[in-house]
Parts: sequence; C-alpha cells; structure tokens
Amino acid sequence: MSKIKIAIAGVGNCCSSLIQGLFYYKDVSSNDKLVPGLMHNVLGGYNICDIQPVAAFDIDKRKVGEDLSQAILAPPNNTVIFQKNIPNLGVEVQMGPVLDGIASHMSDYPEAEAFRVANASPVDVTKVLKESGAEVLVNYMPVGSEDAARHYAKCTLDAGIAFVNCMPVFIASNDEWAKKFEQKGIPVVGDDIKAQVGATITHRVLTKLWGDRGVKLDRTYQLNTGGNTDFLNMLERARLKSKKISKTDAVQSQLPQPLHPNNVHIGPSDYVPWQKDNKVCFIRMEGRKFGDVPVNLELRLSVEDSPNSSGVAIDAIRCAKLALDRNISGRLLSISSYTMKHPPQQFPDTVARQMVEEYIKGERER
Repeated sequence: MSKIKIAIAGVGNCCSSLIQGLFYYKDVSSNDKLVPGLMHNVLGGYNICDIQPVAAFDIDKRKVGEDLSQAILAPPNNTVIFQKNIPNLGVEVQMGPVLDGIASHMSDYPEAEAFRVANASPVDVTKVLKESGAEVLVNYMPVGSEDAARHYAKCTLDAGIAFVNCMPVFIASNDEWAKKFEQKGIPVVGDDIKAQVGATITHRVLTKLWGDRGVKLDRTYQLNTGGNTDFLNMLERARLKSKKISKTDAVQSQLPQPLHPNNVHIGPSDYVPWQKDNKVCFIRMEGRKFGDVPVNLELRLSVEDSPNSSGVAIDAIRCAKLALDRNISGRLLSISSYTMKHPPQQFPDTVARQMVEEYIKGERER
C-alpha cells in the first residue's frame, strides 16, 4: 500500500503522542498481536507506519522553524515520552495563522506552561498542503479556536485533501460545512476526538448501562482537571462553549430522554499545573431503581490524556485514506460516530464499531 501523507495543525501534546506512536509501533505489520487502542493493526491494508507526516503548523516560537521530531518535545508540551530517539523527519513546523488560536490570559503564565507566539509571518497553508503532497489534515487546534479551525477546514477544501477534526468546533457535524466537503469530493471525519478510555467514553457507557438496566438517571456530573495547555487554555470560560456542548451531547445521546440542563453538568473544571498531561475525571450519577429506591455512583478516573487518543486518531486517519481511495466524499458517519464525541449522528459505541467494521470491508459506503 502507499503511504498516508498527513499534515498536522497544532504541534501540541496530542501531536507528540501521535508521532511517538508511529515509531513505537513502526515494526507492527500484522494483526497477530493487537496494539492497544487500535481496531486493527492493519486497517484496510494500511499499517501504522504507513502514516507519514509531511507538513506541520503551529504558532509557538519554540516550535516554528524546528523539525517536527524536535518540536513535539518543546514546551509547553508535557505529555509522557514513551518513544525516544525519533529521527529527523525532514518536516519543518511552519507558522500558521494566529487568529483565535491562543487565549488572552496565556501571557499571565510562565513560558513552561503557556503558548508564546513566534515572531514570524503566517504561511499560505493551502499552498503548503499542495506542495507537501498531504492527503489528510489532522486538526489539533486548541479548544475555543473556532476561527482557526474553520480556516484549516477551508484550506483542506481549497487543497482538495481530507480533514480529520479532532477538536470541538463543529465541521463534520455541521450541515453547511459537510455539504462543502461533499461538493468538493473530499471526506471529513469529526468532531472532537473521543479517547480510548477517557472521561466521555466511560460516562457514555455507564449512562447506556443504566438505561439498558432500567435505572432512571435523575442527575449527573463530570468534572475534569488537568495540567496541560488544553486545561490552561480552557480557563477562559468563553472558549468552553462548543467543548461543553460536545461532551454533554455525547452522554445525553445515550439516554432515552435527555436530562434537563439543570440536572447535567459535564466539562473541564480547573487547571492544576503539576498534573501535566494527566487528566483526572470525577463522575457522579444519581438515579432510581425498582421501587424508586435511590442508587448513586461515584467514579474517579486518572489517565495520561494525549496518548489516550492517539490510537483512535490513527484509525480515523486510515479510514479517511480509505475514503480517498474509494472516491467517497462528505462526512464519514461510521468512523466519526466511533472516534468522535460530536459526530454527525450519535450511535451506541458497540453499534458504531460494527459500522466501522462494515465500512472497512466495503459493506457500507460511509
């Protein structure tokens, strides 16, 4: 099979874990011993190592101008390093447009924790995408970067390449944007990546379990803390709107009837610097079982945030490439519903997985 040439917008912790994973599993070439976090080691004929970065964009002065292999190690990135000695990739991180990609309060925090804008002029993203030969753009812009996310989405349309939207700006799940991709003959996957075993997927499964077992859920919350730039960025509460919608809809969709907004609270809660890329999630569910007897559940989940989504992203990228190979355009419902919090259409996760299996085999178009 050919390589899957990808461009990456946002060289943060998620990008770091993705690049590390490509080399950590570079020798995996069969489905004999399944890699944790992947549906298949070889998906549609594509190995993990077939994913090849060819372009990258960021705005931080410690990353712009550096080779991607070095930029993923630069502050404020603070995720775990599980793959050392990544070779020079020959991919220079180029200056993207700032737009709303950085929160105003970042200057109040030390450089080790926060973004610092490079003194450089933004490149023509569309031109770079075309010249690099990129086939898929992976969007890792910070939460709240509505304008920046739409800019990169438009650039993929102009460049004629697929778009995998890993952040909560609604592109694939927006009818107007989805139509643009379909008209251009380009596939789109999104929105807002769902971790392998994270807060949202855990909360979803528990909510579905309660519903399937006939427990009436009366109220629930999900509170999250972390010490990466994502949590620091989200201290500006105005940037949280789409994120809260995405996470809340992901859970509400598993209920026969959605809870009243006053009875559900799901979203990031605070920034704790020493946690670094570790996310701690607190879930509480209150409900009634037979005889209206109360039942309560409390759960604490601790995960390294960025590696938790890397395998999921690898599957999404490979499914986007399959769509390119098969001349499929528009939103890919199966892989979006399985890998994203806010897909165009919500399905139970077991159903979504089966849909993806059918898509991989060519038994369903999307």
